[in-house]
Amino acid sequence: MADVEQPTVPPMVSEVKKRRAPKAPELPIVERRNWLIHQHYIHKDYDICKVIIKEQLQETNGMCEYAIYVQALILRLEGKIQQSLELFQSCAILNPGSADNLKQVARSLFLLGKHKAAIEFYHEAARLNERDWEISHNLGVCYLFIKDFVHAKEQLNMALQLNKHDATFMMLGKVHLLAGETDNAIDVYKRAVEFSPENTELLTTLGLLFLSLGKYQKAFEHLGNALTFDPNNYKAILAAGSMMQTHGDFDVAMNKYRVAACAVPESPPLWNNIGMCFFGKKKYVAAISCLKRAHYLSPFDWKVLYNLGLVHLTMQQYASAFHFLSAAINLSPRLGELYMLLAVALTNLDDVENATRAYEQAVNLDQANPLVNLNFSIFLYNHGDKKGALNQYQEMERKVNMQRDSSSSFDFDPELIDMAQKMGAALQVPESIVWTKPSKGSKSKLSSGAATPSPGAPLGTNQALGQAMSSAASYSKNIQPPTKPSTSLEPDPDVDSVPSPPSDPPGSPEPAQSEDPRPKTSKRKSKVEE
Repeated sequence: MADVEQPTVPPMVSEVKKRRAPKAPELPIVERRNWLIHQHYIHKDYDICKVIIKEQLQETNGMCEYAIYVQALILRLEGKIQQSLELFQSCAILNPGSADNLKQVARSLFLLGKHKAAIEFYHEAARLNERDWEISHNLGVCYLFIKDFVHAKEQLNMALQLNKHDATFMMLGKVHLLAGETDNAIDVYKRAVEFSPENTELLTTLGLLFLSLGKYQKAFEHLGNALTFDPNNYKAILAAGSMMQTHGDFDVAMNKYRVAACAVPESPPLWNNIGMCFFGKKKYVAAISCLKRAHYLSPFDWKVLYNLGLVHLTMQQYASAFHFLSAAINLSPRLGELYMLLAVALTNLDDVENATRAYEQAVNLDQANPLVNLNFSIFLYNHGDKKGALNQYQEMERKVNMQRDSSSSFDFDPELIDMAQKMGAALQVPESIVWTKPSKGSKSKLSSGAATPSPGAPLGTNQALGQAMSSAASYSKNIQPPTKPSTSLEPDPDVDSVPSPPSDPPGSPEPAQSEDPRPKTSKRKSKVEE
């Protein structure tokens, strides 16, 4: 019997079987589609992303943390903050050890305006991750909104120690400004510019701060740097234009505003400043047209209403001036100059009783501006109350002395000194040294033979209302009216500066420098915004 050969396996086949890679392990069902959700989310395919998330959550019975997390992010982007908060809270329950989940819960609470609750969650997240600068930054922002400036500065400084960011510098500077610490704010912005020298927002903000302090050279330097890196930065253009407008260069300022108008054609501050440029050039109809446009774009901006009242006073349209000044007072009831202008309008509407009340309110609110007392004194003198006029005149001299003592470079407006001397002569008050020693180089030096009014002649405002009101000049660069803090968080710092239209009656080309409003006797002020 022959032997039967047994089949043998070829050696190559056995080697292939040995080399075959093991089967890849399947991902857990909970995490299976996370990669696909992430891909569609970063591509902003939110509709497809939500469909995949829905399928994933159905398969996992709502236990997929990442799918819930991304769904919450999408809901927040759609403006559904409350729903996103509930989903982030679900994520925090599924994974209580994740600082990111707690940060997102706190973020949603912050967007809902629940700042104290947000602070608690941020502190809980900080215990899980002590080196996260974002947590410290957001804590500082939350403390800012509840006006706890001490803790806000502490957290923001801690964030800067962990990691320097432009946003943290901006926020810290804003906190210092709201706390009234302008010098500290400038130091913070200087450090920020050193860290990020090409950030136009930081350069513009620092320039605006210097502008608000009257340091025009430094302001111009930083605004110029901002325009170097971004020639179309409308904030820097608007600020530079307002500086030129303040110094009477209306044509140059208008050229700047034309560039800004291309970027922000519907900016209320822009049209406000253009209107006051026309006012400075004595083109009153054009000024009113531009200011009306600014008022249409921002109906609750008291500065625009202030300027509309000023222009209507200049045009001797006292009823219209009363209308706009009353509206401005409703929006900014703590500004004494508004009541003074209102009193001027009421005086010319022959409402002496209400004019007196307006002057009294102006005197109570404004404890620094001697113009209010001077105009009130003239008003009382013209209406036969010499005793009251004398009291207001003495109060005016007291304020001037205080201003003079507080500033070595104090300068007086010629019209202020002229009217004060005339008023002093009419009240038979001995000539004060305040009016005989103007600061060095001042144009306000008076001759010893200043004109004295005849006993029966009315003084100042009531005599020449409408002629002297065409001016936007102020008696001093150093006496500034109270201004509302600007720089809106986010960061829209407003700085009030003042243009300088001519102080003489219409037709006179001589420019003047300005800061304060005043009735007929004195030059007036307009509001310029950056």
